[in-house]
Amino acid sequence: MQYKQAYNTARSFDIVVAGGGLVGMAIAYGLARAGKRVAVCDGADSAHRAARGNFGLVWVQGKGGRCLPYAQWSRESSERWGAFAAQLQRETGVDAGFERPGGIELCETAEQLEAGRQLLESIRAQDASLTYEVLDIDALKARVPSASNGLAGALYSPHDGHASPLYTLRAMQQAFALHGGTYLPHTEVREIRPHAGGFDIDTSNGTLQAGRVVLAAGLDNKRLAPMVGMHAPITPLRGQIMVTERLAPFLDYPTLVVRQTREGSVLLGDSAEHVGFDDGQTRAVMADIARRARTAFPVLAHARIVRAWGALRIMTPDGLPVYEESAACPGAFLAICHSGVTLAAAHADVIAPWIAGGSRPAILDPFVATRFSNSTDAHAL
Repeated sequence: MQYKQAYNTARSFDIVVAGGGLVGMAIAYGLARAGKRVAVCDGADSAHRAARGNFGLVWVQGKGGRCLPYAQWSRESSERWGAFAAQLQRETGVDAGFERPGGIELCETAEQLEAGRQLLESIRAQDASLTYEVLDIDALKARVPSASNGLAGALYSPHDGHASPLYTLRAMQQAFALHGGTYLPHTEVREIRPHAGGFDIDTSNGTLQAGRVVLAAGLDNKRLAPMVGMHAPITPLRGQIMVTERLAPFLDYPTLVVRQTREGSVLLGDSAEHVGFDDGQTRAVMADIARRARTAFPVLAHARIVRAWGALRIMTPDGLPVYEESAACPGAFLAICHSGVTLAAAHADVIAPWIAGGSRPAILDPFVATRFSNSTDAHAL
């Protein structure tokens, strides 16, 4: 696949996006689709990339227990995902693998099941559009016969689904190029210099000029944000994932710990480790992931692991995203999010039009970095 590349000493664009991962590319695709001249500056293949640790969930249930707009934002994106995936496939021929059969959160104990029920009910008490079911073990096995008899039950919500992170990213990159976008791999943003007419963006391959700039560079946003008068309170969070050999179909629903792909391989995951910038793997964590997977689905007891890796995701102090325009340097935008697949449709359909010059959606009001300005936790994590 060929992408437009440009390494001239100076190139001019309407908007430059720093970061070519799931967040940056979704925004860039939405901007290019709106007719903007957009360049995406992406890092080296060796850069820390959250997309490598993405489980592929389009997940809604349980989100927003402390912030209702986050629940609504996640659900809105989930509802957009069908049309989003269909448009990507029409434009590129790439199937992102999106399915929305509903999602199941497995519970090993009655206490976990009740705590999950209470969380979902607290959200539904504020927003009646959230729907869910509490499944005892008999109801769970009626839906998922391969589930273990040792489970206490599960929580099911029809709002949840899953997709392939790699095919989603590939489809967005290809659609971005088809809409005239310029993709610049191995092009690290070194400095952003605001001026009256916009921004000069110095990169490892020359200088770009743009009227607007979007910081969607994951962990590197912490370095870039002060250049445009902003603060990015983020910390790395390691996730480890294992993948099995291809197995006969046994799981039609995504769960938080086990997900079977269309190809038959099974993803095992759900670790969250504060270990700085170490993206390696540890025997203890992988053993716990395997234990939980076997506890949930005995069929996995003898499955062979064919790949395992660690990746760094980004996290704010309260776990919520950030979407903000700089007050000091208007035209500079900050985008921080650890749910790159779930929110991809909303990033393309809602965030991009705002950055292109539209009005800021009211649902984004809580998601500003200035909420941490008086918090000691903003720098402690």
